Amino acid sequence: MLRIGIPVLGVTDVGRAAAFWTAALHLDVSPQWYSETWRALSHRDGKGPILGLMHSTTPPEPRPRLHLDLFTDTVQEQSREVRRLVGLGARAVDWALYPPEPDFVVLADPDDNLFCVVDLSHAPSGGDQPAF
Repeated sequence: MLRIGIPVLGVTDVGRAAAFWTAALHLDVSPQWYSETWRALSHRDGKGPILGLMHSTTPPEPRPRLHLDLFTDTVQEQSREVRRLVGLGARAVDWALYPPEPDFVVLADPDDNLFCVVDLSHAPSGGDQPAF
């Protein structure tokens, strides 16, 4: 039976990416899926893996068709998490495609992979999805 596995991010520095995403999402590196060019990140209770990190030599897309949405329940939580993620090494992205009153904030991880932090208390943004 075919099933969806895990999303995989291409990164230039697997160790740095693992450090960022484990701290950002409170995950652990799975020892079963680990190599010089690959890490699988799992929930701390051992259930997972839920995110793969694979070494890549290609640059990230400026408007990726596939990206991660990270959810928060309130605008206050969204603000806190955005600040925390920036403190871990993410950067705010000057996103020209925000709709009026967006429910999401676009960030880039240390490898410049874009992702969104979404406030579910007023999602979706007028029925629109992030315009990647």
